Amino acid sequence: MDRRRFLRATGLVSTALFLPRFVKAMPTGLGPIGRRLVVVQLTGGNDGLNTVVPFRDDVYHRERGGIALPAGSVLGLNDELGLHPACGSLKRLFDNGMVRVINGVGYPAPDRSHFRSMDIWHTASGSDRYLSTGWLGRYLDETGAAPHGIIELSGQLSLANKGAHRKGLAFREPAQFHAATREPYFARLARNGPAAHPQLNFLYTTVAETYQSAEHVVAQWRPAPGTGGWPKGPLSNQLRTVARLIRSGLDTRVYYTGLPGFDTHVQQPGKHRRMLTEVSDALGAFMDDMREAGLAEEVVVLVFSEFGRRVRQNRNQGTDHGTAGPVLLIGGGVNGGIHNAHPSLTDLDANGDLRYAVDHRSVYAALLSDWLGGNTEAVLGAGIRAERGLFR
Repeated sequence: MDRRRFLRATGLVSTALFLPRFVKAMPTGLGPIGRRLVVVQLTGGNDGLNTVVPFRDDVYHRERGGIALPAGSVLGLNDELGLHPACGSLKRLFDNGMVRVINGVGYPAPDRSHFRSMDIWHTASGSDRYLSTGWLGRYLDETGAAPHGIIELSGQLSLANKGAHRKGLAFREPAQFHAATREPYFARLARNGPAAHPQLNFLYTTVAETYQSAEHVVAQWRPAPGTGGWPKGPLSNQLRTVARLIRSGLDTRVYYTGLPGFDTHVQQPGKHRRMLTEVSDALGAFMDDMREAGLAEEVVVLVFSEFGRRVRQNRNQGTDHGTAGPVLLIGGGVNGGIHNAHPSLTDLDANGDLRYAVDHRSVYAALLSDWLGGNTEAVLGAGIRAERGLFR
């Protein structure tokens, strides 16, 4: 094997190195397809106060004089809270009883580092613990499912989807993933048997697993026509692929998507409006597609960010890293409405930030026990109570 071809092969399977052994038949181990979870990660720290807006609160307007949304522009959810005016599609879903708004979601002793806070959300750990496995990866471990039990629509697998024994798949588009594994040299390498050298054997096994996984996904893939009302943008593209995979009947229970760019330290209003427009319109198109397919009752979307922003705006017409923020659950099976009261804007923590009201792990526990049918204690550990009332 020459060096150039070896590097080419190992580069091609860089995503597939996350795959454990399932070279033969690949049942998911999750039973009937049934319910699916779609995760939408808003990376950068979405400003929750300008997403789910406490428009009646004088403190909100006083502390955010330059970026506060006028009460008349907000899309009202109740007498006190409303959505950013860019979230028209989300408001429509809310009015149809398909959105549950959970206010003030966070964790004890919050960390304001993007990387560390995202790790805490991905691993479902306390802020004092460092784990190398993610909560969804451990769900895959617990169920014994094949890697395509979780599919992430990106070029790199997130920590959330890595278990100790099993890890999900990551690719941007099924046909391209399949085509990459059909490259002649790759295909020949996939047919090689066990090798005496451990590293070479690992390469052969990984390539074979990648080859098999691509075959399985593409065998189910049917780019079925949807409503046709999909907006442009990276999140919309990801969710459209998810919709097509779901419509194809692929036996995947968790899909993972995301959109970066929410770190709005400078000139927030225009950028935040554009970001929320993309999120809202993409989610609206996705749920319209699921309803057209008769699958809206079988899909729940989790929308989260690693932290919210500070109550007080900064000097650059932006906001700095904060703590708790809203989480949205969207789907035909959710118990639509406002889940809990908005956090106080005056009773702040020692750093002047919002106190969290709901531990993010309790939301995960509800998704595991009440939606996916997983073993909450095996995935999250003992003592994590599921948040109640999220689903019908």
